[in-house]
Amino acid sequence: MRNSSFFKLYVAFSIVYLAILVSGYERFDLFLKPILIPIIGFGAYFYRKFPTQNTLLIALVFSWIGDVILLFTELGEIYFILGLVSFLTAHIIYCVLFNKQNRIRKKQNKPFFIFGSVLIAIYLIGMVSFLMPYLGELQIPVSVYASVISIMLLFAFNGFLVWEKPGNGLVFLGALLFVISDSILAVNKFYAPIPKSSFFIMLTYLLAQYLIVVGILKLNPKKIQQPV
Repeated sequence: MRNSSFFKLYVAFSIVYLAILVSGYERFDLFLKPILIPIIGFGAYFYRKFPTQNTLLIALVFSWIGDVILLFTELGEIYFILGLVSFLTAHIIYCVLFNKQNRIRKKQNKPFFIFGSVLIAIYLIGMVSFLMPYLGELQIPVSVYASVISIMLLFAFNGFLVWEKPGNGLVFLGALLFVISDSILAVNKFYAPIPKSSFFIMLTYLLAQYLIVVGILKLNPKKIQQPV
């Protein structure tokens, strides 16, 4: 993969950041968190041009905006809502991105797709129902967000069934980790504090972004020119 140094740098900075979080020095968020997504964004930007490159970059930009805004949630609930809106936008763009990827199979395995869709629906209904009594005025925003991220996971699952390997598996696993990260965040914020929650939220989130980006790049390899 071209410009792999950006991805190695992302992994290195992520490890340092996670080590700091697990050590309890969460105040360093302000300095380290805002630089992580731009690093992997540069890796995607300097990769060779492909049709959905700009869509991927826009999704990363909104993810980065969400990261920065959520650093200030202690100053007021409005920052959490704005961060939610930013990530909501990122997930919608990821849906568009996944829908635009090339398929190697025109038809997916319908029984398997239906089974996966039912599991995703069960997660959505279960999570929203579980959190609903604790959401207060955020019932509608959180419900909308949970619905959109579930749809994003569904798009990734559909891609898993019709895209080329190994990109299909990487993107789907990344989307799944994104859902897990947001689920940990929601339970920690609205239901009960989770020990080392920041570490687990960021571990799954950083892995999710990495796998989605790398997966999309692998779905758009350099075409081999046929001899004339």
